[in-house]
Amino acid sequence: MAITAALVKELRDSTGAGMMDAKKALTETDGDMEAAVDWLRTKGLAKAAKKSGRTAAEGLVAVAVEGGKGVAVEVNSETDFVAKNAEFQGMVGGIAKAALGVADVEGLAAADLGGKSVADTLTDKIATIGENMTLRRMVAVEGDQVVTYIHNPAGDDMGKIGVLVALKGDNEAFGKQVAMHVAAANPASLNEDDLDPAVVEKERGIQIEIARESGKPEQVIEKMIVGRMKKFMAEVTLVNQSFVINPDLTVGAAAKEAGVEIVAFARVEVGEGIEKKEEDFAAEVAKAVQG
Repeated sequence: MAITAALVKELRDSTGAGMMDAKKALTETDGDMEAAVDWLRTKGLAKAAKKSGRTAAEGLVAVAVEGGKGVAVEVNSETDFVAKNAEFQGMVGGIAKAALGVADVEGLAAADLGGKSVADTLTDKIATIGENMTLRRMVAVEGDQVVTYIHNPAGDDMGKIGVLVALKGDNEAFGKQVAMHVAAANPASLNEDDLDPAVVEKERGIQIEIARESGKPEQVIEKMIVGRMKKFMAEVTLVNQSFVINPDLTVGAAAKEAGVEIVAFARVEVGEGIEKKEEDFAAEVAKAVQG
């Protein structure tokens, strides 16, 4: 029987299973909807799907390097307790190593991890550990040398913030200093050319309105904006930031002194951008007592 998109959607809607899991279930059962539901249940996938609506904003970032390529992956869980679990940490470390062989997070989800895909491994862990988990993102950088840094490590090469710095040239000690700088300063981009034009235009518009409040002529305002935008670039672009190790130098100037060029960086922080549901524990208990 042909497995159509409509059939897959129907099974997903009735079980909450993922698209690939629903398609696999239908393939295994030759399109029999009831048998496919049972297949998902026996694999624990329907059970896992029930947890998929819960916010997973904790977890870990893990990094791995091989040759001139470095990767950072974020795997989320619902609680920090699970992030400290050795079983979870082992899985995250394995996912980071698997990421070295793929180009993006979609490829990583399909990559092999101990005989199963990363996506299937996550689904199994959801069923056994009892929390929703997600493979949220993966970033990669390349250079002559890639240096990593984990802030407040929870295990080997994993923690709440992971940083990658790719260099043209070879200076691991300097690369580590830059990685620590990135963790602390959180630059928006490597340089002006890499900065999102929308961000630049938004800031320029804000500064123009601030300057106009002063009542100065437009030609004076234009000169003011040039200076203010230069200051903005110095705050948000890595090579123009004051180096935390030596504030008398920009990061770019420090790199030149160190005999290298910074060609790329990545900073990944657990839960960044995820809206967390605030739990009022006292109210929850009171509600339970009232029945």
